[in-house]
Amino acid sequence: MPDQPHTFSKLAEELVGDLRGVPFDEPRRQVKRATRPLAGLVEELMVKYQVGRPSAEQTIRDHWAELVGAANAAYSHPVRIEKSKLSVMVSHAVVRSELFHHRADIVQKIRQLPGCEAVKSLNLRSG
Repeated sequence: MPDQPHTFSKLAEELVGDLRGVPFDEPRRQVKRATRPLAGLVEELMVKYQVGRPSAEQTIRDHWAELVGAANAAYSHPVRIEKSKLSVMVSHAVVRSELFHHRADIVQKIRQLPGCEAVKSLNLRSG
């Protein structure tokens, strides 16, 4: 015997429902996916979002004041690494300008941190 029961098309289910007088309440565009075990899904999400694991972003956040100085660190915050580019939110225009002028030195210091060798540039954003 097969492990999975046979699934009918939506049209067939709708026709049988009309014949029996049972309304078909599922949206037409809904796609039913196979059920996945919860343990595998949770593990996949923990790996994706680096839960309980050391990440390059957290290492940079921990050393941010040492990398840019305490005064600049008070007005800036590293957010995430996307495609080897570190996004940094900066709340003060003068600090943004200062980080922009020293971005090559900052990237060089970041690349010396363990696990942060992939960072190649900074993306400074106001915010």
